[in-house]
Amino acid sequence: MASTHLCHQISRPPQGRSVCFRRVTTAKPSGISLPPPKYVGNNRSLAVRTQTHLKWALRLSIVDQSPPTSTIDMKQLVNFLYDDLPHLFDDQGIDRTAYDDQVKFRDPITKHDSIGGYLFNIGLLKNLFRPHFQLHWVKQTGPYEITTRWTMVMSFILLPWKPELVFTGTSIMGVNPATGKFCSHLDFWDSIQKNDYFSLEGLLDVIKQLRIYKTPDLETPKYQILKRTANYEVRKYSPFIVVETDGDKLSGSTGFNDVAGYIFGKNSTMEKIPMTTPVFTQAFDADKSKVSIQIVLPLEKEMSR
Repeated sequence: MASTHLCHQISRPPQGRSVCFRRVTTAKPSGISLPPPKYVGNNRSLAVRTQTHLKWALRLSIVDQSPPTSTIDMKQLVNFLYDDLPHLFDDQGIDRTAYDDQVKFRDPITKHDSIGGYLFNIGLLKNLFRPHFQLHWVKQTGPYEITTRWTMVMSFILLPWKPELVFTGTSIMGVNPATGKFCSHLDFWDSIQKNDYFSLEGLLDVIKQLRIYKTPDLETPKYQILKRTANYEVRKYSPFIVVETDGDKLSGSTGFNDVAGYIFGKNSTMEKIPMTTPVFTQAFDADKSKVSIQIVLPLEKEMSR
């Protein structure tokens, strides 16, 4: 994550322990990335990354991935999905003429075997959850197979607390070489291991996200969830600024008190700054005796610097 020190662009801290500012940006993220899978020749194993994926792809797809030569333009279908899938839950909707009448759809808790059932499932999600669908990439992964990666954020409007549900994963789209239309759609969620229908693990993942919970009403940097697993999330953050100081140990409060005191008015202008989340703590040695503590500044501080 690239960073630029802004120590002289915002009010100076009091003398003593040093506090500085750092601009955090993800314009050119490094480290974690989610590249699309590559397709080479007729290697069917590249279409799916696990034995579970392979089993589902072979069982549900009616497509032989090594059929006689066909005139289907797979690159054109990839471009079509880039244009069509963003309309999955809006008023325009997807182009149903691109799918076989007997298209097979499976995700961990839902299955349909016709275009009618497929569109019914989309409509049900649209009406109950108000989904926001984000398409990350589309890639050919077999002679008659295309894989997509996506994020879907939903709010269950029937519950008073309107819980937010987040799912990320991949979809394997099978193409019928006889018609040039999509004949299967298999979803795999990042948050569970058992993606077979019917997955109790998948159902529990949904129920867990419906629980009542309340987060502090504090400003936080804007971000997009690229991948959500059972244990962690991969996020892409918009640029933000932090106030930072050093601490003497990971469990100590000295460093935190310094940066907290700064936002509570112990700065050169005696300005009180609203609280935000999160607080970042980073250790620099194995003993965790030298740490960096950062508190995110509100967005308007960046705009007025």
